[in-house]
Order: sequence, then structure tokens, then C-alpha cells
Amino acid sequence: MYLRKTTRTYKGKTYTNHLLVESVQTPNGPRQRTICSLGSLEPAPAEDWLALAHKLESALHGQESLPGSPPEVEQHSQKARNGKKRAAPSASAIAVDPDRITMEEAREAGPVHAGHQMWRQLGIEAILQGAGLSERARRLTEAMTLNRLIYPLSEHAMPDWVRRSA
Repeated sequence: MYLRKTTRTYKGKTYTNHLLVESVQTPNGPRQRTICSLGSLEPAPAEDWLALAHKLESALHGQESLPGSPPEVEQHSQKARNGKKRAAPSASAIAVDPDRITMEEAREAGPVHAGHQMWRQLGIEAILQGAGLSERARRLTEAMTLNRLIYPLSEHAMPDWVRRSA
């Protein structure tokens, strides 16, 4: 999201308006959609506009403002929230009945992802490749190591753990 400054001259007088704009991907390529009009921000220095845009984006994603923040920011945040609600619904939106949602083949991903990232940071993949292990052997070595760290049971329990993990 960013702030767009627009000017319009009417009866010889120039009016400045600032718009909160977000980029959206459409089938015809990226487009800019106006979330809301913030009016004139001229009393505030231009350097503060980027910070205001970030605060407004945070507010739209549910982040609460800190106590003691300027009331103008809260007013703009409320205006942006109201403007966001009025945005046209996506053509690809579908209705979902929460009572009919089911889960199949749930897999744990957090510990596996953290272990894989540590594996990469330590450079173990390159060490095993330098030792001449095949791609399959390196993958099995990583899976066995992560299994021992995350779910330390017997080797016979490892295939079930691999099927349950991401």
C-alpha cells in the first residue's frame, strides 16, 4: 500500500487530495485499487506520509494502534477500515460453511521446517554431497536426522512419521 497525491484545479483554485492505494493482481495484470481518500495531508511533512501508509496498512490487517498515537492517525485508520469494507468482493470468492469443513491427512510442518532451515544453514547438504552421497541418500539422511530430533522413536516408526510430516 502507498499514498498517492492527486491534485485538481477547480475555478482557478488547486485542491490536493491523498489516496490510500493498494496493488492487486487481476487477470489483466496488476492494477491499483483505491482503498479510501484521506483528504489533504499537507499540514504533515511529506516524510511522515510513508510511515502513515505503513500504520494504515497495519491497521487494516488488525494491528491496534499504540496508546498515545496521534488522533489523526486513528481517524485515518478508521477511514481506511471503512473504505476497505466497501471494496468490491472478489469474483473468485466462494461461500464456505464452517460446520462442513473437515480435515484430511493433517501434517506437522513447523518443527520440520525449522529443522530443514537449520540443516541448510549448517551446510550439511554440501558436506554430504562432497562425501559422494546421492540425492536420494542425502534426502533420507535429512529425514532420519530430523526424525531423531523431532520424534525420537525406533527406526521402524520413522516411515509413519515421514508420512505424517510435511
